[in-house]
Amino acid sequence: MKKTGWLLWLLFSGTALFAQSLQKPKLVIGVVVDQMRWDYLYRYEARYSAGGFRRLLREGFSCENTFIPYTPTNTAPGHTCVYTGSVPSLHGIAGNSWYSRQLGRHVYCTEDSTVQTVGNLSVAGKMTSGNMWASTSAAGKMSPRNMWASTITDELRLSNNMRGKTIGIALKDRGAILPAGHTANAAYWYDNGSAGFISSTYYMQELPQWVKNFNNRKLVDQYMSQPWKPLYPLNTYVQSTSDDKAYEGALFGEDNTFDHRTDMLTSAKYEAFRTTPYGNIYTIEMAKAAIEGEALGADSTTDFLTVSFSSPDYIGHTFGPNSIEVEDNYLRLDRDLAQFLQYLDAKVGKGAYLLFLTADHGVAHVPGFAEEMHVPAGTSSEALLRKNLNEGLQKEFGAANMILTLTNYQVFLNNDTLAKKGISRQAVKEAVIRLLLQEQAIAKAFDLENIAAAALPERIKTMVVNGYNQKLSGDVQFLFKPQWFEGGKTGTTHGVWNPYDAHIPLLWFGWKIKPGRLNRETYMTDIAPTVAALLQIQMPNAAIGNAITEVTTGAVQAQSPAAKR
Repeated sequence: MKKTGWLLWLLFSGTALFAQSLQKPKLVIGVVVDQMRWDYLYRYEARYSAGGFRRLLREGFSCENTFIPYTPTNTAPGHTCVYTGSVPSLHGIAGNSWYSRQLGRHVYCTEDSTVQTVGNLSVAGKMTSGNMWASTSAAGKMSPRNMWASTITDELRLSNNMRGKTIGIALKDRGAILPAGHTANAAYWYDNGSAGFISSTYYMQELPQWVKNFNNRKLVDQYMSQPWKPLYPLNTYVQSTSDDKAYEGALFGEDNTFDHRTDMLTSAKYEAFRTTPYGNIYTIEMAKAAIEGEALGADSTTDFLTVSFSSPDYIGHTFGPNSIEVEDNYLRLDRDLAQFLQYLDAKVGKGAYLLFLTADHGVAHVPGFAEEMHVPAGTSSEALLRKNLNEGLQKEFGAANMILTLTNYQVFLNNDTLAKKGISRQAVKEAVIRLLLQEQAIAKAFDLENIAAAALPERIKTMVVNGYNQKLSGDVQFLFKPQWFEGGKTGTTHGVWNPYDAHIPLLWFGWKIKPGRLNRETYMTDIAPTVAALLQIQMPNAAIGNAITEVTTGAVQAQSPAAKR
């Protein structure tokens, strides 16, 4: 009898331990803040609330030195890298767009001519057979098909036999589609034409009722019926320049100073909305609607919600990282995040969800600001650079238009012209490099087919190799001097190897995450493998990163049967 009781105890205790070992969070939330420099975590910290960024830093785990390990540091490859753990060389998203020699044109990262826009009844469109609403807008002709690799969101669904759900949300199409992956239940992005969220027939034939209901709330009209005023008196924004700077851009249909009279806008209102902090709270409201409409985190099967805040990028590009607009945006985003975390605590359960927050890239100072501070800086014109190259090559080789295009800091040779004229590609590449190095803005130029021979610091060489895609990249790459980029006299951009573009925040929070801080280098490619380790699932199929053991150790120990004995 005692022996039987002992066996039963072993059986039931073993079953309980097995269940504990498979414990998972109810919901994973991946948050990407588009264009968030790492230093924003601390630059505005004095005015952050206790419940937003400060809570994430206080109760979560911060990887303080996380870097992007490739170029170009742009939105599409950034979102793709976060969720694939891979780099453009392998995952196929070589930029926001790239030049296709096969098609003879530039290709947008998520374009897909085989699908149609799925909108709702507020969109000017037409009713088709099967009661499907098809918008006449082309904004929904998008899908993840250009991405070669699987994502951590795909791997989670595959691990639970597609019983969990994945939803992607962002104002930008690429910020919603690429993170959600190939197997997503849905991705939703903002459409200027309807001032609402749309999708594509890649995912569905008609918007779910909860999305229609959300769009019918007309939140964008409500937000834009009020001016964008600063949260505090202008003279208290001591981390920023004065409000009126000639090197700042202007809001669509408006100017570059507070108050921004968004309530007075008419024709440009729905486009201008993207460049306001209202885009952040709108994204959060859509995320909350998705959690409720799809019952995310409501059962024992782990779901995944990807959320990308696009407005910080639009605001940053327009006004620059030292503007009051950017500071005000992050103070507002901090409040929005605090509200979202409170919502998740109540709806999903405190400690029942896993959240990470990172960025797809950083941003450079506006050159006008840098020059004002006596920091070397400047801009270059891509059109003028191409013109100079073609003229220089024609003088040397006697053929016109030997450069097809410049994109992603790469030069594409016109191989057809070279072949017809019998001109050596190698000789032309060497000439291109010589001509590029005559340009004031350019520090380095090298042959992409012989990167190993390039005189580059190892760190930069690795970034170039990781960004070089043999099918999609050009023939010669160039690097700008620090704080130089292709652009105009106002606003700023990103895309290069430098720390201001490549150093990003990485915060882990919630389920099984112990508070802490890590100062050793980690990489964007480590995010997906770390999520995989935490969830005990396979990492994405092109991942090259490593699980951050300082993040995973506590969680794995807490799940391990041995830890319970």
